[in-house]
Amino acid sequence: MNTLFFYGTLRHVPLLECVLGRASDTLDLAEAQLPDHVALSSPDGHYPVLRPQRGTATAGVIVRALSDQDIARLNHYEGGFAYELRTITLSTGESAAVYMPDASVQSLDTAWDFVAWRDRWADMTLWAAREVMDAFGRMSPADIATRFPRIRARAWSKVLAQSGRHGLDVLRGQVDVVSRTQSYSNFYALEDIQLRHEEFDGGMSDTLDRAALVSSDAAIVLPYDPDRDRVLLVEQIRLGPIGRADPVCWQMEPVAGLIDPGETPEQAARREGAEEADLVFQRLEPAGECYASPGAATDFFHLFVGLCDLPDGSAGLGGEPTEGENIRSHLISFDALLNMAEDRRVANTPLAMLTYWLAHHRARLRNRA
Repeated sequence: MNTLFFYGTLRHVPLLECVLGRASDTLDLAEAQLPDHVALSSPDGHYPVLRPQRGTATAGVIVRALSDQDIARLNHYEGGFAYELRTITLSTGESAAVYMPDASVQSLDTAWDFVAWRDRWADMTLWAAREVMDAFGRMSPADIATRFPRIRARAWSKVLAQSGRHGLDVLRGQVDVVSRTQSYSNFYALEDIQLRHEEFDGGMSDTLDRAALVSSDAAIVLPYDPDRDRVLLVEQIRLGPIGRADPVCWQMEPVAGLIDPGETPEQAARREGAEEADLVFQRLEPAGECYASPGAATDFFHLFVGLCDLPDGSAGLGGEPTEGENIRSHLISFDALLNMAEDRRVANTPLAMLTYWLAHHRARLRNRA
């Protein structure tokens, strides 16, 4: 049996239960301190970095009588991030193992705050851990580390999903997930799901065999200049048309981008406006939220119209080169945009939705401007 000391995110009991795959009431767990060490914050604050420092002590928990299976699950969770088990002596004199970072793990000079982390990041970390542990035994820790930025982004979308505005007056019935298996994980994930759900007559359905393409939330904003009554659209190559063998691979769209962990949709919309088209929005008008294809995918869009100045010459080339973006922007009058939508020349659902939203609210926005 093994004894481990946890000083970081695994002090959060729900996370520890997820990683070990068993309830905390089955664990021999107690508070403990590690002398002559300090837990410093990582640059993003998502985890601590343990460093030797005489005269200090790091708080945590000790867990005794961990099995070899427990250690294997912990190594799967920690193993891809340059942490390895080392033996230490706690303030009580008891020996334990601890996951110690190597010199390549960067830290700030400020102490890591467990309570602040728990309040801001615990929910996202728990969602991410569930995906990581679902891959136990079929994906290496190194592969997990490579995919972890996208795992974390998908986890943040699950946090955002808990506060959506949609869903009034629909059934909030029982859903029993019989099995859920992730058969692919990279930029997107693919989950095979077997489920039973409550039916409108009060009964339960047969077991259904389905699949879902799992992505992360996106902020989509249509830049609009109410004084000049024009919009800005961006043009770039898209994988959907390529996969469909559509000869039109470059698409006209609003400004859009995936929401980074910790960002609000509004913050992402403003960031994408700057990155894709060098725009500063004076105000964001919320214009809706929606699934792109709720029968098959988790893609969820937070829609805005962004009020801004769009003078002649403000369109050009943009995008984030480090993300492989190559973007050309276009200035189009609102009337021309509405004609495109009415003539069925808009193949982008968020653009069509935002066009008709703007048609409904255009007079109000122009009067306010």
